Amino acid sequence: MKSAIRVAQPPQKPLLVYDGDCGFCTLWINRWRCATGDLVDYSPSQEPHIAERFPEIPRAAFDSSVQLIEPDGSVYNGAEAVFRSLSHHPHFHWPLDVYEVLPLFAHLAECSYKLVARHRSFFSFVTKLLWGRHVEPPSYVLVRRAFLGCLGVIYFIAFLSLWVQIGGLIGSQGIAPAAQTMKEIKQVVTAENLGVSRLYRVPTLCWISASDGFLHAQCAAGVVLAVLLIAGIAPAPCLFLLWVIYLSLCTVGDPFLSFQWDALLLETGFLAIFFAPWQWRAKISAQTRGPSLVALWLLRWLLFKLMFRSGCVKLASGDATWRDLTALNYHFETQPLPTWIGWHVHHFPAWVHKSDTAFMFGIELVIPFLIFLPRRLRQLACLAFLALQFFILLTGNYCFFNLLTMVLCLTLLDDAALQKCLPAKWCGRFAQPTATPHSSIEVARGMILVPVVVVMLMTSLVQFMDMPHPNFRIPIKLLNAYEAVEPLRSFNGYGLFQVMITKRPEIIMQGSNDGLNWQDYEFKYKPGDLKRRPAFVEPHQPRLDWQMWFAALGSYQNNRWFLQFSVRLLQGSPPVLKLLEKNPFPNAPPKYIRAVLYQYHFTNAATKKKTGEWWRRDFVGEYMPAISLPPDASGQSGLPAAQ
Repeated sequence: MKSAIRVAQPPQKPLLVYDGDCGFCTLWINRWRCATGDLVDYSPSQEPHIAERFPEIPRAAFDSSVQLIEPDGSVYNGAEAVFRSLSHHPHFHWPLDVYEVLPLFAHLAECSYKLVARHRSFFSFVTKLLWGRHVEPPSYVLVRRAFLGCLGVIYFIAFLSLWVQIGGLIGSQGIAPAAQTMKEIKQVVTAENLGVSRLYRVPTLCWISASDGFLHAQCAAGVVLAVLLIAGIAPAPCLFLLWVIYLSLCTVGDPFLSFQWDALLLETGFLAIFFAPWQWRAKISAQTRGPSLVALWLLRWLLFKLMFRSGCVKLASGDATWRDLTALNYHFETQPLPTWIGWHVHHFPAWVHKSDTAFMFGIELVIPFLIFLPRRLRQLACLAFLALQFFILLTGNYCFFNLLTMVLCLTLLDDAALQKCLPAKWCGRFAQPTATPHSSIEVARGMILVPVVVVMLMTSLVQFMDMPHPNFRIPIKLLNAYEAVEPLRSFNGYGLFQVMITKRPEIIMQGSNDGLNWQDYEFKYKPGDLKRRPAFVEPHQPRLDWQMWFAALGSYQNNRWFLQFSVRLLQGSPPVLKLLEKNPFPNAPPKYIRAVLYQYHFTNAATKKKTGEWWRRDFVGEYMPAISLPPDASGQSGLPAAQ
């Protein structure tokens, strides 16, 4: 509040005098100093020249409240002094505006200030508990560099993993050829007369070419761009091109590139374009401007949406195993590609599984809200998310999904926290970045972010509205807007294992030359041989093995790709056979292919010790009847003949 005192020798610029013996005051003065820069001077009241310079202000006034001395000689104290000192920076003028316009706010602000001033020790403890020793505005320059470097590693893994499989998946001799997909798309485009809008409706570079060479070239370009991103070279352009290429391959790669981690990589990669520095060489120095806080919070919102929605969908599904906390009794055995650690965890007591499920719900439903609270609580959320993802990583193979989620967790840290994890010799190189004027490029990026924020909030609203009650009627205009951005695959809803699978049906592919004697095809990673130990394959994703898990939950009639896969086995397609571990017909493809279904179960410790078998299985029946190629197929893909 403004006092009746006026000083005879006012300072040349605003001076805020505070109690230098108060640790609480010192903490927050550091924050305000960062906000106002050199526009306001700060000085502890204990300095001798303060009392001599401003004898009009009683010593008791300095002890009870901060004192703001303006160049015109007027003196302010309490909350108003704080607001007026901050108002000298144009970005922080709004608190004073509210203070002057709303008397109720001014009264509450002054009462709050007096309450804090009388209990400084308590509030100092609370401040350190919630913020630590860094209450000043945090810097995110190191966080951005670490995040983008790690995201580059994820992109590298994703493209390299896909590159070694792409010929067998969507190549010309693959299971679902991209060329055939593009041919069908062009027929639809012509029939609907879409024109140029086809490039948005079907966003893929395969409009240029869908040849094997071009598919491999896209993967190679992705690998090279990922390396450049890791090195910090042209991060924003690299991220844009990485997003375009991965979107291109996902568009023509159904059903093999439609997993939730593909969607998460596209959404993370898209938002990272606005988080990255717009410069040709990412450097870290005291002159480096920090990232856009809007882009940072969009990434944090993505992490919140990913974690919170994953917990909500489990409860909203009505699945009894989630609600009675028994889901983990089945999960480790029935998940797509278990690990040998998962085999051991499966045999833990039931009460352990229930406890783990309860902790998981706590992390997915409660901890995400810490993202929006002070820095120490955000760091706690980061640790909880990392622990959950590490446990999932040990017990199951989920491609780069867990690693990508861990990378998103970096956005919950700031440079002060991250430096504690870096070698001491590194920390000396990084100074706290100073404020620099906004460039025209950064202003343009801020304007571009406005529609991104609107779309992100709109799509999130639709996703959360649709989650508790799948039959809930979403406003048609909102739904139309949501559908309009779906081709970009970059604003997604998430939630793995919405319904827990309690049994493990497993498809065994078999070939025969006489229709009587059948031999098994062995996949590289999915269960087959009972004595083969469940392996670690992440971060690589064997996409055919994964699709076989989904196919076993349905029927071959509802999985077009499965019939095409069977045809490729009848043709002896080399790229497809490379996706398998064992081809029982190395000299020539078989005349007949069929698929049978088994129920697989983990063995117990005694059985494993006695037989060496990790699995036991029970025959269920026929999954797909024996088929063969028609006589005129001539090695071309066509409809097989059932036997």
